[in-house]
Amino acid sequence: MKYLFFLGCTALFALSSCSQREEIKIITLKNTDSVDLRQKAIVVKRSDLTNDKKFYPLLLDAKGDTIPSQVNDTTGDGEWDELFFLIDIPALGEVVLTAQHTDDSIAYEQKTAVRFGKRDGLGNPVQPRLGDTLYADQLPLSIGYQPYQTDGPSWENDKVGFRHYLDGRNSKDVFGKKVSYMSPSDVGINAQGAVEDNYHVMLDWGRDIMPVGNSVGIGGIALANGDAMYRVGVTALDAVNNVDTTIFRVVEKGPLRSSMDLQYRNWKAGGRYYSLTEQPVIWAGMYGYQNTVRAQGVQEGDTLLVGLVNIFSSQPPKEIIIDNQWVVLYTHDRQSYGQEWWLGLALILPYDCYNGYTEAPKIGPLVDSYMAKLDISDDAHVSYYAIAGWELSDEGFRNRDYFENYIVDLAKQLAAKVVVEVSAANELKVGS
Repeated sequence: MKYLFFLGCTALFALSSCSQREEIKIITLKNTDSVDLRQKAIVVKRSDLTNDKKFYPLLLDAKGDTIPSQVNDTTGDGEWDELFFLIDIPALGEVVLTAQHTDDSIAYEQKTAVRFGKRDGLGNPVQPRLGDTLYADQLPLSIGYQPYQTDGPSWENDKVGFRHYLDGRNSKDVFGKKVSYMSPSDVGINAQGAVEDNYHVMLDWGRDIMPVGNSVGIGGIALANGDAMYRVGVTALDAVNNVDTTIFRVVEKGPLRSSMDLQYRNWKAGGRYYSLTEQPVIWAGMYGYQNTVRAQGVQEGDTLLVGLVNIFSSQPPKEIIIDNQWVVLYTHDRQSYGQEWWLGLALILPYDCYNGYTEAPKIGPLVDSYMAKLDISDDAHVSYYAIAGWELSDEGFRNRDYFENYIVDLAKQLAAKVVVEVSAANELKVGS
């Protein structure tokens, strides 16, 4: 994992500091849709910018103001391979940016984060980690204690947070945030470094707000074959996992985007064995995260299921088709702990593989969920988004129509296409 952040300078400073470099590039972004894009996520490959491994781009707009960005090593080879940033682009309009060399590495404001900690024994303090491997016989009920801070990794942005139960349950929960800054590093541990559930009470930053039970939470996955549903993992009452090996790693921790990788190897479901991969990604500015799932061992009749917890839902979810590209499936209710607060929950799912939704059984290892049904083929990738809008994050989320408008607009933003063009520029154009 490698990530670098850049804090800008004026166009004059950039010109003087970059004039000795051999490359200055112009990035032109063209919005092909009739919708104003707000903080649209843009990725530019390094190969489109430069062949110079020491080229670190400083982005400037037409006024010479800095556009926050980060570069990421997504392949793990020690060299960055893509540039990521967020940008506003008017409907059917374009934005022109200058990418220049910089030797500066001053960090931008942190707007995303991943936190993961583990203790190696009951008497050992939790230590920060960048990954872990969990075997089938290492569940908390088997070893006698919870090894993970917040039961597994948590990830957040300036709007909302989530956590994944790495301890065999593989559900996804919601941290409601009342602030834009990142939550404290001691969430889930006490002063002695021991695992402690200290996040189900209201703190300055927020709290865990959503009951999960034996559902897969918001955006968690399962598999169906015919009428049978199979959970990826087990419940808190099980001592042995149905996944032989679970591998987790932090891929990137950046100011604008953070991501993780989860691998489930030799998962036994219905007498068959599968291997699955999840790649949750979060970037600044939206009340949700993206997840990409790939399954190996898929056979005829298999369907990917994506969960929408319904413990406190008083009515079925609503479906909305967006430009034949996305399907929004959402609920809105007092579905926080104790039904104290309004909480909107949504999935934004790919239209071309969506096959409606069903409901999990009333009893068994997988319950309390609406399950979106997605076509999946062997070794193919499926990406979707999970959204959570809490009234204490934005009081507008108390209103169902407000939440619906938010997720519909977000889906349209995600559907909008941006053409990225990279060209060379001479130094006289810098900041002009």
